Amino acid sequence: MELTRTPRTLLFVPGDRPDRIPKAAAAGADAIAIDLEDAVAASRKDTARSTAATAIGSLPPGGPLVTVRINGAGTGLAEADIDALEPVLSRIGLVIVPMCSGPDDVRTVATLLDRAERHAHREQGITGIVPLVETAAGIFAVRELALADRVRTLAFGPADLSRELGVTPTAGGRELFVARSQLVLAAAAAGLARPIDGPHLDLSDDDGLAASAAHARSLGFGGKQVLHPSQVAAVAAAFAPTEQELFWARRVDEAFRAAEAGGVSSIQLDDGEFVDYPIARRARALLAEAGRS
Repeated sequence: MELTRTPRTLLFVPGDRPDRIPKAAAAGADAIAIDLEDAVAASRKDTARSTAATAIGSLPPGGPLVTVRINGAGTGLAEADIDALEPVLSRIGLVIVPMCSGPDDVRTVATLLDRAERHAHREQGITGIVPLVETAAGIFAVRELALADRVRTLAFGPADLSRELGVTPTAGGRELFVARSQLVLAAAAAGLARPIDGPHLDLSDDDGLAASAAHARSLGFGGKQVLHPSQVAAVAAAFAPTEQELFWARRVDEAFRAAEAGGVSSIQLDDGEFVDYPIARRARALLAEAGRS
């Protein structure tokens, strides 16, 4: 599938918990990520694969975008993950590939999806890939990852990257500012949907969650991973345009449309703000964003 707009909320749910998957789908998130990787113990990988496939096939239509985080391309587990998902591939929009250190990881999974789509009589290339960038090598290769076949957007994994770099995550995220910015730039340069930020790990910290989501949006992220249904509403609100932004956008759009009709391509508003086509396009993008359901 093509991803024209980033899901504001990507709710993770363990793949071996059949009771939680339908609850996650009903939690109001834009997308769910059924996790076959970190949320599943090594001894329960087979159970998670069969549980996830059954649950995906049972989800009612019209719900959130369904994604699956498989095991990494270099783990030896990804092939079995894709094979298990083949019968329900038509219900899966995106496959999240963790620990992506370079485009070879994406190509490995793309080859597995090529085969699965042929077996499932699906259009070749329709299943998108989201590289989860969570290593220093991945940050350095993020431009190539963004340009790889099937990639629809990028996702950030701050926990593993923080461990690798030896830094302690802070509420403001200053220590990973450069890494986050690399994802935003790479996605934009490749024409992808805006990337998805990593989760806020403290489930009891509502203020920190809201601040973290607002910070990610200010950097250019389009959404955020969430770990519990209780985080969905706050993150969704943080990624929606504010009333102040919409007031500005309507004022700019109205004034610029009037100027365009008179053959003028740049104007100065009453408060002195200069507006030309780039500013007008940003205003119109905000208005379009506000129209999302």
